[in-house]
Amino acid sequence: MKVAILSSIAWRTPPRQYGPWEQVASYLTEGLHQRGVDVTLFATTDSVTNATLEGVIGTPYAEDRETDPKVAECLHISHLMERSEEFDLIHNHFDFLPLTYSKLVRTPLLTTIHGFSSTKILEVYRKYNAGTSYVSISDADRDGSLDYIATVYNGVDSKDFPFEPHPQDYLLFFGRIHPDKGTHEAIQISRQAGKVLIIAGLIQDDNYFDQKVKPFINDRTVFYLGNVGPDERKTLLGKALALLHPICFDEPFGLSVAESMFCGTPVIAFNRGSMRELIVDGKTGFLVHDNDEAIQAVDMLGRIDRQECRHWAQAMFSKEKMVDGYLSVYEKILSRR
Repeated sequence: MKVAILSSIAWRTPPRQYGPWEQVASYLTEGLHQRGVDVTLFATTDSVTNATLEGVIGTPYAEDRETDPKVAECLHISHLMERSEEFDLIHNHFDFLPLTYSKLVRTPLLTTIHGFSSTKILEVYRKYNAGTSYVSISDADRDGSLDYIATVYNGVDSKDFPFEPHPQDYLLFFGRIHPDKGTHEAIQISRQAGKVLIIAGLIQDDNYFDQKVKPFINDRTVFYLGNVGPDERKTLLGKALALLHPICFDEPFGLSVAESMFCGTPVIAFNRGSMRELIVDGKTGFLVHDNDEAIQAVDMLGRIDRQECRHWAQAMFSKEKMVDGYLSVYEKILSRR
């Protein structure tokens, strides 16, 4: 079986810091390669993989203001599509744009839908619904107008997030600094709970950061560490008393939630989107509806067995389980031919 993995080129694969789509594409590529699959990763040329790497874009466009993202995307996607006959299957992690090539090539196209950035892009997914295959990353993120071949949860390499049985006395917010992610809510929860809050992540909304986050950063009770890399991420997650995830939108998955539980760190999350699929309420964290319930959950963290968080994450969100899921999907698609 020859498989092409089409990754995003916003960031390197795997990302140096932020980049959940690129991270999942990397884990899948390496997992397939370890299983003996002939896999080629199409990504930026500075990407790192044990499989075959192909690319025409040297620098991720999010790291180079001189790069026109649309031009880079067209060059990147067409580079794979013009070689499509070399592969038995193309696995798209690049959102909706590659779908527009699907009727021009004979190789089956599988798309993992990592969420809908806008309802407007559903028009494209609907147009190519009958001729391609879609995987959802949670049952909660499915759209009723589309057909799905499977739900495959994002996987995490457990070696990247070692178990930490002895946390420190701080809460962590880890993710994009954006109203959707609830950074301001995390600040309010931690203040009222009387806990130190550490914030780490990419500033995606400058005005939100300046107005709702920055005024509270005092380097005593609220710290902002910036957009941290893998080594800092696993330490911050592992040492946290809990991860605060007060999302203000229906999150498709939430990779940091799975990563946190791998470390043994429970998650306090607003019960939206996929959270009820990721978190076992009262066992690996708490599903809450507002700040007041989140504050109460902080007081109940002593009830959580961190080892149970680790076991749950390994059982549900391992790299190996994700690879198994996608291999099953690949075989199903190829058997139709």
